[in-house]
Amino acid sequence: MRRAFSAATIVAALALAVSACGGGDGGSAAAPAGSAPSDPTKISGEITWWDTVRPDSEGPTFQALIKEFQAKYPNIKVNYVNVPSDQAQNKFQTAAQAGSGAPDVIRSEVAWTSQFASLGYLQPLDGTRALENESDFLPSPLSSAKYNGKAYAVPQVTDTLALLYNKRLLKEAGHEEAPKTVEELKQTALDVKKKTGADGLALNVDAYFLLPFMYGEGGDMLDAPNKKITVNSPANTKAMATVDDLIKSGAAPKPAIQDSYANAMTALKEGKTAMIYNGPWSLAEVYQGKEFKDKENLGIAPVPAGSVKAGAPTGGWNYAIYAGSKNLDASYEFVRFMSTPEAQAKIAKEISLLPTRASAYDNPDVTGNKDVATFKPILDTAVPRPWIPEGGQLFQPLLEGYQALVGGKTTPEEMLKTVDQKYRGIFKDWS
Repeated sequence: MRRAFSAATIVAALALAVSACGGGDGGSAAAPAGSAPSDPTKISGEITWWDTVRPDSEGPTFQALIKEFQAKYPNIKVNYVNVPSDQAQNKFQTAAQAGSGAPDVIRSEVAWTSQFASLGYLQPLDGTRALENESDFLPSPLSSAKYNGKAYAVPQVTDTLALLYNKRLLKEAGHEEAPKTVEELKQTALDVKKKTGADGLALNVDAYFLLPFMYGEGGDMLDAPNKKITVNSPANTKAMATVDDLIKSGAAPKPAIQDSYANAMTALKEGKTAMIYNGPWSLAEVYQGKEFKDKENLGIAPVPAGSVKAGAPTGGWNYAIYAGSKNLDASYEFVRFMSTPEAQAKIAKEISLLPTRASAYDNPDVTGNKDVATFKPILDTAVPRPWIPEGGQLFQPLLEGYQALVGGKTTPEEMLKTVDQKYRGIFKDWS
């Protein structure tokens, strides 16, 4: 899963027409919430699923699961549609608002779920077959699937950020271990540049990837329980100054404002940079690179700590069902099947995405994946994000500020003042 947030904030009246591809007629009538069909394999209907994974490296695993589902449920047809992750949020909202063209099931980023639920676009799932064995889900992913105490999604995968590094390049620069602090990160990157000619660190100009620097200094975007905007703080100013210094010192080359994610990934895969921040969703693609044909050359470590702590954000994706679906029984059964421990274990084994069910971590297919085992303790220390309807709107102002900082158009202080002003336009009754 490439981490790419929508470039637009929520627009309530967007007049874009989206071609209809889901929610069609012909499905079985939905059973009352909590009731199970006597023979679920006899459920019939046609559903559309909007998936947001990279179609080349991750898509085949999910399409294989769909084939397994349809073999077990021959009367349910699944239309698989891959929608780029940076388009799915607005595309779904537009279709749901128009009442035409929304899929029956969407792979919803954790920050979108409460937003969609607050707008009435998602089907409540408490008491349905979609949310099977709720107590088995890890608490943090499960909390992202709820709004006002009710479940509106089922956790699919969870994730966080780590430092991915080229062991060969670090060793040639005189470093046997990954840097543990931001100061060590800078020095290691400079040593790589000096002794190998490769860049030390490639930055991704994306708001989500700024959070480890903010958390590392004890900062955050919001204090949601107390309804306070905290983005313009001394801690965050220090964090932005740290990022600015990484670029100005040469530890990280000045990144392109556009396509920086793809650029960083390509540089790592080709041995042109030694280190990047990224998550488990990127590993399937990383291993396609020439530098990592030998998987042992890839190192995975916690993000380096700032002056306060090491901290990376909690991310992930959920399965959500459109409230206007005319194929609810089929949708419930599809989500149930795709979120079983066995399905999650297959996903973990093949593409290293982290399960959201506790029992899945006991499966040999999961325990046998070294990358998952490495990411799990990093995930256990990840910083929770506020699961509020406005959560999806937090990243665009921060992204624009990051772009201005990288482009030399602002200072860390002015950047955060501008982000703070934009947040106050979103949270009008917060202090």
